[in-house]
Amino acid sequence: MRKADRLDVIRGGDCTVLGYGVSNRPLVEWLLSHGAGSVTVRDKRSSEEMERSGDAARLAALGAALICGEDYLRGLAGDIIFRSPGIRPDLPEINEAVAKGAVLSSEMELFLALTEARIIAISGSDGKTTTTTLTSLMLAEACKRRGYGRVYLGGNIGTPLLPFAEDMTPDDYAVVELSSFQLMTMGSGAGITRGALTNITPNHLNWHTDMAEYVAAKTHLLLGETLPEAAILNARDENTRHIGEAVASPVIWFTGERGLPAGYLPDTADPSRGDRAVYERAGTLVIVAPHENGVTETPVLDTDRIRIPGRHNVENFMTAIALTWGYAEPLDVAAVADSFMGVPHRLELVREIPRDGGSIRFYNSSIDSSPTRTVAALNAMAEMNAKLGRRAPIVLCGGQDKHIPFDPLAEGLCRMASRVVVTGEARDQIMDALHACPDYRPAALPVTVIPDYREAMEAACLMAQDGDTVLLSPACTSFDAFKNFEERGEVFRGIVRGLKI
Repeated sequence: MRKADRLDVIRGGDCTVLGYGVSNRPLVEWLLSHGAGSVTVRDKRSSEEMERSGDAARLAALGAALICGEDYLRGLAGDIIFRSPGIRPDLPEINEAVAKGAVLSSEMELFLALTEARIIAISGSDGKTTTTTLTSLMLAEACKRRGYGRVYLGGNIGTPLLPFAEDMTPDDYAVVELSSFQLMTMGSGAGITRGALTNITPNHLNWHTDMAEYVAAKTHLLLGETLPEAAILNARDENTRHIGEAVASPVIWFTGERGLPAGYLPDTADPSRGDRAVYERAGTLVIVAPHENGVTETPVLDTDRIRIPGRHNVENFMTAIALTWGYAEPLDVAAVADSFMGVPHRLELVREIPRDGGSIRFYNSSIDSSPTRTVAALNAMAEMNAKLGRRAPIVLCGGQDKHIPFDPLAEGLCRMASRVVVTGEARDQIMDALHACPDYRPAALPVTVIPDYREAMEAACLMAQDGDTVLLSPACTSFDAFKNFEERGEVFRGIVRGLKI
């Protein structure tokens, strides 16, 4: 829906907001201050919970109506319905309301329709937040050097951007991380300037009906009536390669493979479309562009300037470089690489305890909520420990199952862990995957099962001896024991910082 059309529906209209969480709190205030005839918030929490949290009083003070409890969707109606990302858009009550003429939208879709800033959007299964952060920092360096333009960072990364939409100008950048939940009803006419898909591997299959729906949601970022000026895609990922074949926009491909010949473009590249590639050659990240007489190759960044560990983080830099190409210069990229130490809860070194012969290191990678993320963390740890001469890590994993196979996790643990502590609701599934793995040898990889998460954290830390590394990399969501992955990581931090060993 176009900006004018959307505003016409809001002004004087009946607006319904589903879920009163992080993104919908400022949405309610925005709707009421922009002429909505009425705003009704529907939330699954009980009236007691809404009162106890102060949300009921807050909504009453704003002048919004509240419907809460298990039947919060009963009689759903309104001219426009804004859903929280975690609420499926195809619930029967939503379908019925839409059939009667309601428009289904979200805070993010409203923001995208209103802002005049260039929209740089990132999605994918792994690496979204780090890539989004790197992209915003590179653009901020460029704006600072030029002396104009601002960078806004938000979306699924935690900051709702709607309150800033009317302050943004065409000189500004809105760098947004988008989840598959947000993309389910997005796409056509979204107005993305550039979009990147880091990769697409099985994820959130406890929410999506199947892998096909998950992939389809991700494609909404790049396929629609309004196409981005560039699509950034992973040349090594089968799903993103297929998307690259379908998009009309020029593609900037990136690949984590090393040592490719100069002028390399993936087989899926279409030079006539204006495709480019980012890859590493001889320790330098380069941009390759085809022309009628061959290719041009522009060096951007020496990889030894990247301070965050892991091959996956080199790929995150490649993606950010592609997203900012033409907006930021290599010196802007280098300034970020020289100073960026990573995002909290992502292979974060919490503490190093000196010992007589060396030290014990503790890493918090609580964000690793899928097997592929844990395997990436293990690969990064293996590369780092090999350089430092340290042993393979003691790995703490487990949590709530996302209905994703644990086979890749089992294979990674057998290859790259010295010991494993398994915890959480999914502990039996992880153990089944380990026992089914051909490489699993109990004597070579001791496994301890501790159901309680905090006890498991403490036990893993106390197992460490001089030269060991303890890695929290759950491969599961946190919701069986914690409010979110941040809380899980904070609890681990607290335990590590309180150690007396």
